[in-house]
Amino acid sequence: MKTTLTIAILFGALLATGCGRDAAPVVEATSTQVQGLKIAPWPLPAQEAAGQPDLVVAPDGRLLLSWIRRIGGRHALQYAAYAGAGRWESAPKTIAVGTTMVANWADTPHIAMTDDGALWAHWLQSSGTGHAGDVWLTTSRDDGMHWAPPVRVNDDNTATEHGFVSLWPLRQDTLGIAWLDGRNMATTTHADDAHAKGEHDTGAMTLRSAGFDAYLRRSDEGELDAMTCECCGTDIAMTGRGALLVYRDRSPDDIRDIYIARHDGSRWNTPKAVHADGWKMGGCPLNGPAVDARGDAAIVAWYTAAGDAPTLKLARSADAGDTFAAPVSLDTGAPVQGRVDVALDADAAWVVWLREDGGGQVLQLARYAPDLSRELQRVVVAKLQGRGRATGFPQLVLRNGTAYVVWTDLIDGGPQLRGVTITP
Repeated sequence: MKTTLTIAILFGALLATGCGRDAAPVVEATSTQVQGLKIAPWPLPAQEAAGQPDLVVAPDGRLLLSWIRRIGGRHALQYAAYAGAGRWESAPKTIAVGTTMVANWADTPHIAMTDDGALWAHWLQSSGTGHAGDVWLTTSRDDGMHWAPPVRVNDDNTATEHGFVSLWPLRQDTLGIAWLDGRNMATTTHADDAHAKGEHDTGAMTLRSAGFDAYLRRSDEGELDAMTCECCGTDIAMTGRGALLVYRDRSPDDIRDIYIARHDGSRWNTPKAVHADGWKMGGCPLNGPAVDARGDAAIVAWYTAAGDAPTLKLARSADAGDTFAAPVSLDTGAPVQGRVDVALDADAAWVVWLREDGGGQVLQLARYAPDLSRELQRVVVAKLQGRGRATGFPQLVLRNGTAYVVWTDLIDGGPQLRGVTITP
C-alpha cells in the first residue's frame, strides 16, 4: 500500500492553530528539504496490521523498534534493530504471542537494553473482564534469539488495571520498571468512554516501581504515589543524577497535573509538580507526558485543558528535574490532540504531536533552542488517513544528529507503521 506521504510540499493554509501562528508547511515526502530540515521516508520492517510502536536508542547505539502485530486471532509482540545507514539487522523477531495479549492504542509495550547488552520487553495481558490486566516482563541474553519465561510484574492477584509502564537501566544488569497499579481499585469494568465521563472505581490508581535482575528476580518494590490519573502514560529519561520519571497525578479533588520524581539509583525523591496547571477533570484524558534529558538538562512536554483551553506545553529543567522554568505554550486550540513525544540533544529540543480538525489528522514537529528561548522550525510531517485515537502515540528519538519518527496510521481500515528521518 502506498504511503500517505506524497511528493508535494504545501505552503498554503493548513489547520488553524488556535495560537495565531502561521500555518506550518506540510512535508509529504520522498526526500525533501523544508525550513532547513531534510526529511526522508524511513522504511520499516514491520508488516501490515502493525501498531503500538516503541522506539528507543540502545546503549550500543542501535535503534530498537517494537510493535504489536495482529496474526489471525492472536497478537504478536515483535521487534527489529536498526544499525544505521538504512540497514535493519534482520527480519522482525517475535518476543511473545498470545490470544490474551492486549493491543491498546494508549498503553504501548516497551523494549529496552541494559548496559550488559541484555534485551528486555514487557506487554499487557488480559486477566478478567473490562480493562483488568497484568504487566508481563521477559528478557533475552542472546540478542532476541531466545526469551526467558516471562514473569508477572504486579503480584497482587487482583482483577484490576495495571499498565502504562516505563523501563530504565537501574544497574548494569538490572532493569527498573515503573507502572500504574490498580490493586486498590475495586473493579475495572469501565471502558474508555467511562473514564472520560468521570466514572471511577471506588479506590485510587497508584504508581509503583521495582527492579528485576538477569534472572527476573524482583527487588526494591514499593509505592511511589498513592493516587494518580487512572490511564495516562508514564515516561522516563536518564539524567546525570538518575532516572527522571514523569506521570499525570490526581488529587482528591481531581486536579490532574504533571508530576515528576527522580531515582538516584537507590531511592526515589518526593514527587513534585512540573507546573501547577490546575486542570480539574472528572475523568482520565488518556494523554500522558513525555520527557527526555541530556546530562542535567531535561525537558517535559504535556497536554492540559485547564480553563477549557486545550494546550500543549513544554518546560525545561537545568538541574535534573529539581526545578522547572515557566513552560512554553507549544500549541493551543481545539485541534490539539497532544499525544506528544520529545527528544533533546546539544543543538535543540524536538517535539512531535498530533492535531485533528475537520480536514483530518496531522503529525506535527517543532524544533526549539535547547533552552526553549526560541522556536527554530515547525513543520507538518505527515497527513494521516486515520482519525481519533486509533493512531495512538508517535515516537521520536535522536541518534547522531538525526531524528527518527515512527507513528501508526490506518490504511484500508487496518494499522500500519510509518517512519521518517529528519536531519538539520
